[in-house]
Amino acid sequence: MSCSDVRLDKWLWSARFHKTRSLAKAAIDRGHVRCAGERCKAGRNVLPGMRLRIRLGYSEIEVDVLALSEQRRGAAEARLLYAETAASVEQRERASQARQLAAAPISEECPTKKQRRELQRFKNMLSE
Repeated sequence: MSCSDVRLDKWLWSARFHKTRSLAKAAIDRGHVRCAGERCKAGRNVLPGMRLRIRLGYSEIEVDVLALSEQRRGAAEARLLYAETAASVEQRERASQARQLAAAPISEECPTKKQRRELQRFKNMLSE
């Protein structure tokens, strides 16, 4: 297999999105990885210029493939295999801030009925 033919699961592993190829394959099978907006299979060949949308935990990352690799290397080298889109970075930052704001305030007493209602209104506002 030449470096021009790299499977999607192997590329995700070498780009350090997943710790093992089997975890990468499982994520692909669950639909957490999309190629050009469509579900794809683990055996699909990755090509430079391809756009991937990868769901990792709470966030969804959209990357453009810049290079191919069959070997897992250090994080600095793995970062050279892809470039995250500007819209993806902005969306992840907004989602992170929303999660931080939605965190319940830490207090030593139980919240009052009014505070619980305000918290519920805030959570409902975020989910809309």
